[in-house]
Amino acid sequence: MEPKKSCVVEVKKSKFIGLLFDINNEEDVRKILKYLRGEYKKAAHMPYAYRLNNTAKKSDDKEPHNTAGLPILNALERKNLTNTLIVIVRYFGGTKLGSGPLLRTFASVANELVKD
Repeated sequence: MEPKKSCVVEVKKSKFIGLLFDINNEEDVRKILKYLRGEYKKAAHMPYAYRLNNTAKKSDDKEPHNTAGLPILNALERKNLTNTLIVIVRYFGGTKLGSGPLLRTFASVANELVKD
């Protein structure tokens, strides 16, 4: 399962791996998330967001409330992308970043993925 696009950002030794996938239904989302959890077993978090026709969903995956899923979903909505899933795999680097820097980092990675 290769992503359509990817990028990596490092902030205070935490590593953020952004992955963008084309999807056709919620079953695709489940399969991709299951695959990624197997590939990135040691990742601390895997927040994501997706848009499918009239459906949108986001998950912070245990990051502070609305610091991860919401900025990812906002990036998809700003570009009006549908049938698209963004997952950002985070490896914790030992330093807590705080809500503001976390939100900005997730938004930055998602925006990089949706750039033309």
